[in-house]
Amino acid sequence: MKYMFASDIHGSAYYCREMLEAFDRSGAERLILLGDILYHGPRNDLPKDYAPKEVIAMLNERKDRIYAVRGNCDTEVDQMVLQFPILADYALLALNGVTFYATHGHVYNQDHIPPMQNGDVLVHGHTHLLKAERTQASDGERTVEITVLNPGSTSIPKGGNPPTYAILDGREFTILTFEDETVAGITL
Repeated sequence: MKYMFASDIHGSAYYCREMLEAFDRSGAERLILLGDILYHGPRNDLPKDYAPKEVIAMLNERKDRIYAVRGNCDTEVDQMVLQFPILADYALLALNGVTFYATHGHVYNQDHIPPMQNGDVLVHGHTHLLKAERTQASDGERTVEITVLNPGSTSIPKGGNPPTYAILDGREFTILTFEDETVAGITL
């Protein structure tokens, strides 16, 4: 099965539209949103075409194809207008034979991992920096070999990166621009 991962839309109607067009082109069956859907947050400038009501309408049209986790900018008020669950702090997903711990990244991340086993995948947004790497991480008691993935930010990328999203096709995780150019990737 093919999945699309995206994070940090931050209320940008422009980039939400770009993301959904990429989703349609990709043939992915599910869209996994890693938080910060509607609000830009006090530390960010307004993203291009900041229009949360438009983002709400676009995403609600696809509510049956979206899995989402809560970002640090997502609130109960956002849940009142979105027709798919967004308030879980994490989701455990078994995708294509791999265990994914999907979260936003402001609580659990590479420096503060949740309970994981060797071979698991931690996928998060929050930093607005794309990442696809295997690493050793510690929970304070033990060290595990995991893969850390971040699809980057759809609307407010940092570190000189372009706006990006990611596709999981089988065991291939590929981070792409909205022009479908590969930026990074890894085989899980």
